[in-house]
Amino acid sequence: MSPAAHQTLTSTAGPPHGRILDAGFFARETVEVARDLLGKVLVRQIDGRPAWGRLVEVEAYLGPHDLASHAARGRRTPRNEVMYGGPGHAYVYFTYGMYFCLNFVTREAGLPQAVLIRALEPGPEVDRCSGPGLVCRALKIDRAVNGLPLRPPDIYVVDDGAPRGRIFATRRIGIQGTGARWEGRLLRFCLDSPHLSRPVPKKTKR
Repeated sequence: MSPAAHQTLTSTAGPPHGRILDAGFFARETVEVARDLLGKVLVRQIDGRPAWGRLVEVEAYLGPHDLASHAARGRRTPRNEVMYGGPGHAYVYFTYGMYFCLNFVTREAGLPQAVLIRALEPGPEVDRCSGPGLVCRALKIDRAVNGLPLRPPDIYVVDDGAPRGRIFATRRIGIQGTGARWEGRLLRFCLDSPHLSRPVPKKTKR
């Protein structure tokens, strides 16, 4: 993402102003939500102070028929129960015994789909966010956030109207073993940003 393509967050004195995305934004086709999230600003309240970053990389997970999803084949457990709830909630899980990962629940209740937040362009005083675990570490997101509605003050997304540039679609990361159909689907969406968890392949930029 070129500097001219969006408004940088590093010089912003306070949280970006704009429309706060409500549950209706998330109650749509998951791929559309994932693409539309790019360029928006994730805001998190930490110790009474807001911290934020601009969304530059996400992945879509499409429910029971998606073998890379936590809800593959209709799996329903205490861990993924939030995915089966209403749209516009945070789904946070712990992985590899080390990292928390943040997702936004999409679609209507009963249809467990979500968007994984993979990377942010960090705002002021926010650490590197070039990976899902780093996003959660920088914004102090853990299981206490699981199930929270995406609305102020705890955690929410703002559309501040900033231009975002071209959107790139690539294969999702870290889903080996789910079969050629799902490993090959282009369900990772990102902007051309230095803050990505993994660069956009050069051939994709052509």
